[in-house]
Amino acid sequence: MAPKSDWEKWDKKADDKDEKEIKALDDSDIQILKTYGQGPYASKLKKTESDINEVQKRINEKLGVKESDTGLASPNLWDLPADRSRMNEEHPLQVARCTKIIPMDEAAAAAARAVNPAGAMQGQKGADEQDKYVINIKQIAKFVVGLGERVAPADIEEGMRVGVDRTKYQIQIPLPPKIDASVTMMQVEEKPDVTYSDVGGCKEQIEKLREVVETPLLHPERFANLGIDPPKGILLYGPPGTGKTLCARAVANRTDATFIRVIGSELVQKYVGEGARMVRELFEMARSKKGLYHFLR
Repeated sequence: MAPKSDWEKWDKKADDKDEKEIKALDDSDIQILKTYGQGPYASKLKKTESDINEVQKRINEKLGVKESDTGLASPNLWDLPADRSRMNEEHPLQVARCTKIIPMDEAAAAAARAVNPAGAMQGQKGADEQDKYVINIKQIAKFVVGLGERVAPADIEEGMRVGVDRTKYQIQIPLPPKIDASVTMMQVEEKPDVTYSDVGGCKEQIEKLREVVETPLLHPERFANLGIDPPKGILLYGPPGTGKTLCARAVANRTDATFIRVIGSELVQKYVGEGARMVRELFEMARSKKGLYHFLR
């Protein structure tokens, strides 16, 4: 009789195969499959990428680059004196408003130049040779101060918001007018993509728009040669759907002017005086722009 092992061999089904050990894919295998799929060059690509990672690791070791969980450099690389000096140079400023400009006294300036003629020859100016500025810091006090080293007298005007330091209260930088965020959102940053060819049936109106609005911005010398002032604005009126907005966008597309689109209902606010304040801030923002289209509907 045949041994038991031979009978077990013959009793085994033909489709049964020896089970192989299943190996889990590591991160590199998963990345290869995601990037290239399982192709004929997968093993070669995997070897190439591992070689690149190994070379990059050796380069980082030579350069002294180390990975950090916090993203900060190691303490031995910190330069605290340089950071401290940089912080001392950039002090936080305080917001104030320049209420008045006091011109310098010519007699006091001449006396100061006589006391220090060498400094006058080198262009140095003392405190008596500069204009004085009256600033008002809200909820603190009013001060008579001078200018800092980084600002010119031509940059400061009466009624302007300025940034002053917290020690001598000298004016360091001019600040733009304070404008509500809701007013700033009315400004259209991107140039409209509407052209005159997109507006139909308004040939006469387009010609008037180009003459009254576009020409003063693109060719101001024509008005200067004629000795006349260009128009300040134009009023578009008519029922809805007649092309008023399209015409305004087409004019804005032809020039580099800022386009501000305001809907009348946005100026109706809950509290008394809020709508009027928004109108004032709209015109303040308009005055700060070189060229502007203010479209109110």
